[in-house]
Amino acid sequence: MSRSIPVSSPDLASQDILTDYKLSHLKIRKAVPGDVEGIIKVAASVGKSTKDPEIGFLVSDYSSNKLVHTFKLKRQFNNVDYFYVAETLGEIVGFLQAYSKQKWLEENPFWLSEVYWKPGYAHIKNSDFAVIEKTAVIAPLTGYGIGSRLYEVLFQALRKDGLSGVIAETVVSPLPNLASLRFRVKQRYELVGIRYERVRDEMLTDLVYYKKV
Repeated sequence: MSRSIPVSSPDLASQDILTDYKLSHLKIRKAVPGDVEGIIKVAASVGKSTKDPEIGFLVSDYSSNKLVHTFKLKRQFNNVDYFYVAETLGEIVGFLQAYSKQKWLEENPFWLSEVYWKPGYAHIKNSDFAVIEKTAVIAPLTGYGIGSRLYEVLFQALRKDGLSGVIAETVVSPLPNLASLRFRVKQRYELVGIRYERVRDEMLTDLVYYKKV
């Protein structure tokens, strides 16, 4: 009896080669205003009206009303303390935004009191930390370590500036961001609290994570 032998699809093999080539040329650098269009493209790939928990998502819908999001992003360049992009072959494929504690509380003055701190972790609010505003990797390249590379560069900058840790929030309800949750576990973040926030007409539940740098 003849036996069929599975053969890899040429299209899939070519895609894998292209992905490996892109990753081999990946670099992380500070974002500049000229990156706005590329950043919006990344955000729109994971920030849609339909969310995919497995690849991760942004809460806002960047795929619609791009002019408004572009305007907001341009304004952020004057406010965000830490803003990095992942770039390969001239293409932006990921980005990370983070605020110092001081700047974060200027933008969100009630945030500390909104967090329900886990017993034994309330002291963290008195430390010097940064807060992650957004992290995103373009949809076809999620799961290849680009997010980890962005965080490595951020942590280097935070240590240089004398900050002790970083706080990040992950949405778990009404739709859990499973990719983000897996990332927090993999990178050994500590669950330190929970927060509720209203975005438009929807109430979100966020888990608050902390990691020393």
